[in-house]
Amino acid sequence: MTVVLKEQVENIVVIYAPTGKDAKLISQILERIGIASKVCTSATEVMDQFAVGVGAFLLAEEALSKDLLNSLTHFLNKQPTWSDLPILVMSHTGLESPAILEVYNQLGNVTLLERPLRSFTLSSAIKVALRARLRQYAMRDVDKRKDEFLAMLAHELRNPLAPVSAASDLLKLPNLHRDKIKQTSEVISRQVKHMTGLIEDLLDLSRVSRGLVTLDNEVVEARQMVANAVEQVRPLIDERRHFLTLNSAPESAYLLGDQKRLVQILSNVLNNAAKYTPEGGQIILNTEVTQSDVIFTVSDNGIGMLPKVLENIFEMFAQAERTPDRSQGGLGIGLALVKNLIELHNGEITAYSDGPGMGSKFQMVFPRCYHNENEIVTPLAVLEPSVSDYKLLVVDDNIDAANTLGMFLELSGFQVDIVHSASAAIEVVANSNQIDACLLDIGLPDMDGNDLAKRLRSMPLTSRALLIALTGYGQQSDRIKTREAGFDYHFVKPVDMGKLLDALSSIH
Repeated sequence: MTVVLKEQVENIVVIYAPTGKDAKLISQILERIGIASKVCTSATEVMDQFAVGVGAFLLAEEALSKDLLNSLTHFLNKQPTWSDLPILVMSHTGLESPAILEVYNQLGNVTLLERPLRSFTLSSAIKVALRARLRQYAMRDVDKRKDEFLAMLAHELRNPLAPVSAASDLLKLPNLHRDKIKQTSEVISRQVKHMTGLIEDLLDLSRVSRGLVTLDNEVVEARQMVANAVEQVRPLIDERRHFLTLNSAPESAYLLGDQKRLVQILSNVLNNAAKYTPEGGQIILNTEVTQSDVIFTVSDNGIGMLPKVLENIFEMFAQAERTPDRSQGGLGIGLALVKNLIELHNGEITAYSDGPGMGSKFQMVFPRCYHNENEIVTPLAVLEPSVSDYKLLVVDDNIDAANTLGMFLELSGFQVDIVHSASAAIEVVANSNQIDACLLDIGLPDMDGNDLAKRLRSMPLTSRALLIALTGYGQQSDRIKTREAGFDYHFVKPVDMGKLLDALSSIH
């Protein structure tokens, strides 16, 4: 039995010219240029083939009966949103015929081919129609992946929300023991970090795909990049009891790029290997150095990939098959982000797999940067946050957010005033004798946070105070606005409290 692939059926040209030898001759012409066709002898056979699959419909003018036109109209009206079937009509009369004019107006995507018709003109018109149809199929696949992605996004966001909701209910209990409070707060912290990671991946992919990411380029040592990436992924590798093998190049090698992004690239690929390899599996990270390139290869003996998955693995919203419990998690956008970031570094990534159950291999190639190895780059020392009598002003119209941040800062040793509007902030500053730092939300109800920052810079008490923007907006354009308004730091919510304390340590 001959197996007809779905792709072959979807690209077939249905020919309906019931009189003469036109249909057979056209089919032979198309066969010679590698285009599959199906000759139909009745309107019923045409519609039956449409139900199976069709790439384009070619028919003769004389075949346009009222019944066929009604059936065609019914079929076209029920097309999915991505579909617009190309119809080619061979006509002697063209739009001068009322019947052809009716077809042209009623069926939509119609191309008229005037008889007598040369074979080159016919084949060119059909190639154009099939090329347009292929673009429609591509949009269908994108829509399908988008729908799957949105379903996965809802699932992934509900998962951490459930324990956060339960923990918040638990904290309302009056007799909750101190140990339980600590345990509950740790649950909330873990789940918020997980949700923050998901949202950051989404924002990262959006920024990169729109060309809004700028790289903080520096010279990065390959072995240090590997060490930092492994450190990030180590908890998952240990949890799943994987065996990780690191094969380093014998010589030092450097890359020119954004250290944070380079580590993100490698850790994302390692994270994928850990997620899609059954417990106790093998993961190998090889580093190879050539005269011109630094090559990282991550291979595993995990679930592998089908050729169809492999073909689209770096596309946005592409996902491999998930287990029913979706235990592997994630949004399926990590590799699209990785590919974009690698290309920003003038590198390339390639994926390999011999099939399901045969493991996967990802090879990342970056241009090598030659560097004076005697130069020692010393990282900035991390300062301990100040816990003296510094006084802070927190301005946020979200009362819960302001109060929890205020409590955290007070427990960290600061004096804190909390207000919920720009006008209240200005009043506090006008009636105070000390404000060392202001932490401002940008989306305030009565005045934009950037305008408030400019106002505070004009007031003697806060002209040299530390100004920190706390906002849900993290695009490069948003950071430029806060910098121009006079802010010293820009933090995207939810704020990493450790980094916030580091910033506050610079008050003096």
